[in-house]
Formats: sequence, C-alpha cells, structure tokens
Amino acid sequence: MLENIRIVLVNTTHPGNIGGVARAMKNMGLSDLSLVKPKKFPHADALARASGADDILARAQVVETLDDALADCHLVVGTSARSRTIPWPLVNPRELAAIVTPLPQTTRVAIVFGREDRGLTNDELQRCHQHVHIPVNEQFSSLNLAAAVQVITYELRMANVFDVTAARPDWGTDWDVELAESRELELMFDHLEQMLTEVEFLDPEKPRNLMPRLRRLFLRAVPDKIEVNVLRGMLSAIQKRCRD
Repeated sequence: MLENIRIVLVNTTHPGNIGGVARAMKNMGLSDLSLVKPKKFPHADALARASGADDILARAQVVETLDDALADCHLVVGTSARSRTIPWPLVNPRELAAIVTPLPQTTRVAIVFGREDRGLTNDELQRCHQHVHIPVNEQFSSLNLAAAVQVITYELRMANVFDVTAARPDWGTDWDVELAESRELELMFDHLEQMLTEVEFLDPEKPRNLMPRLRRLFLRAVPDKIEVNVLRGMLSAIQKRCRD
C-alpha cells in the first residue's frame, strides 16, 4: 500500500525542507512526492538535505495547483494543526494508518501538507475527506515539515509491517466499486453548487458556509464512482425539470 500513498507539499518556502521530506519518505518506503508551486525547486539545498534520497526528488512532480496534485486520488487527507470554524473528521497519525492500510492496492491516497508558516487554507482543507492532527506538546507545538512527514509516514509503515486487521471497519463485505477520484468529486461539487444556485437555494452573495458543509457531508461518506454518477444524474434531472 505504501507505493500508492502520495505526499503533497503546498507552496513550500525552503527547498531544504523538500529534501528533508524526501529523506523521511525514503526511510519509510514511500516514493510518490508532489510539489504544488514550491518557492525554489530544484535547488542545491534540497539535494543536500535529501541525504541519498535524490531519486525521490528526481521523480517528484511539480504542479501548479492542488487540484492537479489530487486529480487521480481516491482518498485525500489534509494535515491540520488547529481547530476550524467548521469541524471536519479528525484522526491522529495512528488512526490514519489503520484506515489507509487495509484499502485495496488500487486506491490512491494523498496526504497534504501546507506552508511552513501557516499550513493549509480552509479552502484547501475542504478538498480533503479527513484531517490528520499530530498531538504534539501544546506548549511547544511548532513542528518542522520534514518531522511532521516523518511521524505520519512512520505510522503508515508500522501499520504495513504489523497486522492491523483488528482496526479495519467491518462493512460486512469488500467494496465492489472503485472510489471516486478527487477530480470527479470536484466536478460533482461544481455541479451541485450550480444546481443549488439555479433553484435559488444557494445565494452566491450570502453563501453562509453552505458549500463547505455539503463538502463535509459528502466527503465524510467517501463516495465511489457509481454513487457520484448517480448524484450527478439526480442534479441534472432537477435542473431539467426546473428549466422546463
């Protein structure tokens, strides 16, 4: 499963931190790194801090937007260091590992890390199914980016090395359909917002957190491809009836 986990870094300021993350990833057996508009990359400091994980840096994908980095991922987890206005499903690194490890080998997982000084924005976090929080000392909560990646990837490796079957949710059956990819979910949310605006349920001038709450509702369910198609079919049917 580790080969299907993507570490995504958003707007990283210091290239040395990118190298430190690559080293942490290679230590724990991960290799998929995506960089969203890094300030400086490639850079000698990144190579120096990688300390032998140069291959991770060489294969790293540099993209312009977070949506580009997440497009083909089925489960997206955002790292969050503080509580938010709208609470989101929140797990610690060990709980995250217990969720991710039993997933089918075809499931692509992204774990998203924000800027060194301010983390991820609310809009970026609302693109995630769940949030993961590292329970650090509240009197000294500042955690280096590479250290945060090391903590989370360590738990993922431990869950792969040791049996975590007991922690797997019992659904009664294996899932029969591939989970929806991030790009499919974003198209669904765009469609939903369009429909709600057309029927005047959503006022774009006074949105009142409606879309973030609906995002939380649907992402919490982790819908599969067929479920997303059914939902979009319902939205289209509602639009057609209203236009007629």
